[in-house]
Amino acid sequence: MFKVLIVEDRASDAQALRRMLAHYGQEHSEEFQVTTVSTAMELPEDHNPYDLIFMDIGLPGINGMEAAQLLRSYDTQTPLIFVTDLAQYAVKGYQVDALDFIVKPVEYYDFALRLDRALRIVRRGRADKVTVVTRDGMRIFPISELVFVDILGHDLSYHLANGEIVSLRGSLTKAAGQLPEESFVRISNSC
Repeated sequence: MFKVLIVEDRASDAQALRRMLAHYGQEHSEEFQVTTVSTAMELPEDHNPYDLIFMDIGLPGINGMEAAQLLRSYDTQTPLIFVTDLAQYAVKGYQVDALDFIVKPVEYYDFALRLDRALRIVRRGRADKVTVVTRDGMRIFPISELVFVDILGHDLSYHLANGEIVSLRGSLTKAAGQLPEESFVRISNSC
């Protein structure tokens, strides 16, 4: 599942993007969890990690370009695609490391091409990270920081290189499913 944020002030444009995501999902057997907000002021405060952001530039109040600059101050990785009728801002989009630009009205073919590219980047980034949900919220850390995983009962513990232990309820099978096969060695205790 991919978490997508749509920042769009026109409800009809936001709904069109949702429909295109659903259409793409059906065609490619992908699942999207979509959150829509109509202004940059409504961006989630919890910095909930999204896999992809579609953002209009012509937003009321703080425009999309200003919102992208703020976003990049704490999130330099999440792919950002501007969806706008203000094509003159295309060059400025590179200043905030935007992945792409889609000019309104959005055609599905253009949308699908850009989404293909964005999801390739998201998948590449996921391969290098582990995402777990603990009692305290979602945690994301690089696989390179993971030393080992152990389990006692149904309590999983991810031991990180800095000495931190990230604990949650789960199974070793689920943990193994998150890691590249070559990095996970099972040790059985045959006492």
